[in-house]
Amino acid sequence: MPSRAKVEAVERLKARLSGVKTAVLTEYRGLTVQQISNLRRQLRPAAAEYKVIKNRLARLALKDSPLDGLGPHLKGPTGLVITKEDSVALAKTLQAFVKANPVLQVKVGYVEGRLLAPAELRAMADLPSREVLLGQVVGALRAPLAGLVGMLDGMLRSLVSMLDQVRAKKESSAS
Repeated sequence: MPSRAKVEAVERLKARLSGVKTAVLTEYRGLTVQQISNLRRQLRPAAAEYKVIKNRLARLALKDSPLDGLGPHLKGPTGLVITKEDSVALAKTLQAFVKANPVLQVKVGYVEGRLLAPAELRAMADLPSREVLLGQVVGALRAPLAGLVGMLDGMLRSLVSMLDQVRAKKESSAS
């Protein structure tokens, strides 16, 4: 029979995981306590948190939840990074930390209903920011309109020039 403390730990983890948009499992073997604290500090601005979890209890908390696909990857010393907000910000922060501390290994990620391999999480971290993407969309929409305006302006100039030539010809033939 499970102890009351373990049942409460599973319930707390379930509560934390409800509504999670992104979750990443890591193996923290080789990191110092100071490095883990540093990771937690870096994740805070991305509205993310890092928790060292017990695999058996985590499997129970994940069971019958959208994050159930993470269960088979719960092996060895496992840390869980979660956020209910921006997935890309979490991926960027985690990737920056992994570059500085290659001991931390990303096992697998869960992003909005999909399991992602570490390479896919790295690709997500390499995406430009939302503002840059919006700027690129606006630029892509603006370019054809600018071309159309330029073409219409050229046609209008040609029409004015042609009418001016017709006027000049009529004036010269009338004199």
